[in-house]
Amino acid sequence: MNAIIYCRVSTTKETQETSLVRQEEELTKLANEKGFEIVKVIREQASGYELEREGILELLSLIKGKQADVILIQDETRLGRGNAKIAILHCILKEGIKLFSISHSGELQLSESDSMVLNIVGMVEEYQRKLHNIKIKRGMKRAVKNGYRPEKNLSNRDVHSGRDRIEVPIEEIVRLRKNDLTFSEIAATLRGFGYDISKATVHRRYKEYIDSVSAE
Repeated sequence: MNAIIYCRVSTTKETQETSLVRQEEELTKLANEKGFEIVKVIREQASGYELEREGILELLSLIKGKQADVILIQDETRLGRGNAKIAILHCILKEGIKLFSISHSGELQLSESDSMVLNIVGMVEEYQRKLHNIKIKRGMKRAVKNGYRPEKNLSNRDVHSGRDRIEVPIEEIVRLRKNDLTFSEIAATLRGFGYDISKATVHRRYKEYIDSVSAE
């Protein structure tokens, strides 16, 4: 399995550099013992309470890109402290990544309290997805009730695929807006019919249309 070694110390003092070296040496030894292939070593000197860290952002980007199966750390506090630690653990574990630590001489065992909080975070995220889907359905039903006919108005939706350019009939945005749908509901409705469009894009296209009409 491919592994990333992540080392962190809390300050930029020169005396902390020896700790980084020691962490890397111990984690490299652990990786060799477990038969992992080290694909990246990330060293960071920053507070664990901060989320905006170059090293941790690089780590999350790498695992999002499926470039590693395992992360090796000295212990879970190296990832972060307090709420930052929980947020980072959640991002890592939901990608199916395993955590190995020196403190456990193998796979990391979360404390009961950390496990409970992560379970709650997972449940909240699931309900957020459900609410998002409910919002999309609500927007569709409201649009259809107000005369929106996707089979007629979006008959060419399969022609424009991919992410090169978002093609949406501006007249549909205008008509749905006139039917008192919010920009968020319009975006949700159009996404349900195959258009990869955000609330911001809907608002921008509508404003461009209004500005063009006003200029005439």
